[in-house]
Amino acid sequence: MVLLGGGVVTVVLVVRAHQKVTVPAALIPLIDAAAKTCPALSPSLIAGQLYAESRFRAGAVSSAGAQGIAQFTPETWAEWGVDGDGSGAKNVFDPADAIPAQAKYDCWLARQVASVPGDATDNMLAAYNAGPGRVTQYQGLPPYPETRAYVSKVDKYAAQFRHLDGPVGSPAG
Repeated sequence: MVLLGGGVVTVVLVVRAHQKVTVPAALIPLIDAAAKTCPALSPSLIAGQLYAESRFRAGAVSSAGAQGIAQFTPETWAEWGVDGDGSGAKNVFDPADAIPAQAKYDCWLARQVASVPGDATDNMLAAYNAGPGRVTQYQGLPPYPETRAYVSKVDKYAAQFRHLDGPVGSPAG
């Protein structure tokens, strides 16, 4: 953009770059292992969900009290938390515990909404956000703007991480 004023030419560059988001290297083995929990999961989906939930921040805490990289509420963590690293403790702020817990919970949610019409992955994500009862009640995505935006966001991020779905050791594509 060029602005002219008082005989002075000012050039203003407006850059709208799409920032490339990368998965922290330390999380990739955890994501790969978690993706093997059930057929409903893939590395790109788990990464997309983690990015939507916390931007990969292990110490994230939401205004609603959700915690950690996967944003578990204390109640959900109490039921679904796992000791993924064998430390003897279930720590919602430790990705080695939270990522396998997310996968375990996602797989359970996928089974809960398996008979609901529509896209199985989107229904599972909606269940993660709004609960499986709401997905069943509405026979698909609930009419909640927050839930619909969440599903759309995770789908968009997962598409950015599709290179993670290739065979282990293959070049990212």
